[in-house]
Amino acid sequence: MMLSETVTFGGSALDRAADLRGDPAAVAAMVGARAILLWRGKPMVMDDALVQVAMDHPVMADTAPDLILLGRDDVGPVFAADLSGWTPPDLDITHLDTFLDPSEQKHPAMPVQAGFAELRAIMTRLSPRDAELAATAKAVMGWHQTHGFCARCGAQSVVAMSGWQRNCPACGAHHFPRTDPVVIMLITHGNAVLVGRSPGWPEGMYSLLAGFVEPGETIEAAVRREVREEAGIAVGAVRYLSSQPWPFPASLMFGCAGDALTTDLVIDRTEIEDAIWVSREDMALSFAGLHPTIKPARKGAIAHFLIDNWLADQSYEEPCYEA
Repeated sequence: MMLSETVTFGGSALDRAADLRGDPAAVAAMVGARAILLWRGKPMVMDDALVQVAMDHPVMADTAPDLILLGRDDVGPVFAADLSGWTPPDLDITHLDTFLDPSEQKHPAMPVQAGFAELRAIMTRLSPRDAELAATAKAVMGWHQTHGFCARCGAQSVVAMSGWQRNCPACGAHHFPRTDPVVIMLITHGNAVLVGRSPGWPEGMYSLLAGFVEPGETIEAAVRREVREEAGIAVGAVRYLSSQPWPFPASLMFGCAGDALTTDLVIDRTEIEDAIWVSREDMALSFAGLHPTIKPARKGAIAHFLIDNWLADQSYEEPCYEA
């Protein structure tokens, strides 16, 4: 396995069973079917593993009618079931929709040890297969929740292709899950790396700069534009390092390395709250939890992965993109 495929949410080699999505009879005939459960984008876990239930489990009575076929393994097909329409009897909305929701919701039909947990909080504890299943389910479910109407004519669309498509009965248009390309940049100059922070992040937390790729733009051009816009730094050579699906809500992160041509920061405060150059030594202290002011990017995020390997001076694959 290549180093880049060890990033969280990648590398489990899930068979997504695309050949079965348009054949509901074939899917129904398969034995060993089970489902993972999500509530408002939070997967149900127990003992650091996704909970999987049989299709006739009592909890399935509270799920939405349309299931998403995530893939198949040696046991059978794996689906994602949405319980967002179910309301926990003791629901506390204090922490919901926060950056890192610490609350867990329990369903009465499930063991008391099982609960719906924020994916950011548990992603590094899941196996690669569970992480890919959870990320896929969260992203596709999020797309359905925000794309219920046809973008061409405005009519309500319906779920098709085992959850991987929405069709418009009015104009016949087909719609597919959206993935937004994002560049995230390991920009270095000598012994230092450029990091920034956004408003609302935990105090002291810094990460790599990132931004969406615009229409008609290459990955390299997006890296240079975003770094200049956010921090005023000119970037020369750019090369691809690794990618990561990031289901918050549905991005594909393109991890790139770039060589800074300038070092004077001109920060756009409407884009980011702060940006700083951090030496390798200070970043190593941050990753060890010993730096007095700088906290590292969250474990599991590609930013943490890229910086960690930069600190260890790991070699990546041969560059796919050059200046």
